[in-house]
Amino acid sequence: MAEGAAAGRFVESLFLSAAKIITFDRNKPLTNASGFFFERDGRLFLVSSRHVMYDGPSKHFPDRIQLEIHVDPENVTRSTGFSVPLYRDRKSLWRQGRDKAGEIDVAVIELDREALPDDTVYSAFGPQHLLGASDIVEVGASVLVVGFPLGFHDTLHHLPVIRQAGIASSFGLRFQGEGYFLTDARTHRGGSGAPVVMRAGPAPDPALGKLPWRLLGVHSARLDMGTRDLKLDEALGLNCAWYADILLTLTDE
Repeated sequence: MAEGAAAGRFVESLFLSAAKIITFDRNKPLTNASGFFFERDGRLFLVSSRHVMYDGPSKHFPDRIQLEIHVDPENVTRSTGFSVPLYRDRKSLWRQGRDKAGEIDVAVIELDREALPDDTVYSAFGPQHLLGASDIVEVGASVLVVGFPLGFHDTLHHLPVIRQAGIASSFGLRFQGEGYFLTDARTHRGGSGAPVVMRAGPAPDPALGKLPWRLLGVHSARLDMGTRDLKLDEALGLNCAWYADILLTLTDE
């Protein structure tokens, strides 16, 4: 489903593409994060940062995540928590990718459609929302980051907030050889896993359905200089966003 309502008002489909994530170790809540829905060949996936699912350096080892999902097409204030296990028989259920530079900080986990409530309301990106080989994204282009910074969101309507960002590196090139590009934006913890999107264009594209956005990347983390003087120098305000075409590999049967 691609739209919802609250008090008779239309809710843009982009807001329903993202989901708030809470990670758990058994019943102990650990962290907040962001994620979004991706659909391919009738299968539904949750996309987020790989370090949300597992992160050795910070000793972050959750065994499940919980999504907040909408459950009433006529009333977006109604939501419920939906628990997703990360392991079965001691094997991880999420998929993550690698390339010649090492691990890619993107993970997907398939959602069991039959386990979702009957009236679940969401919007899902798909392969049609990814850029084609001939598509050009200019440096400085305006993009949006749709997520839950520090867990902050509209707690009444259970919707994410949207931050403005700009493309800060040459789009299409792997920044410093890594599989990501840079954005210039104010971001916070909890935004990891948020989709980075750009308006598809002035003319509607029927292939995009009711989600008229191009999916460019997956927000991962802020980028900083290890040599920065913490007293004299401000943070760079730059962020890593992994190219979204990795999703074609991670969702391939």
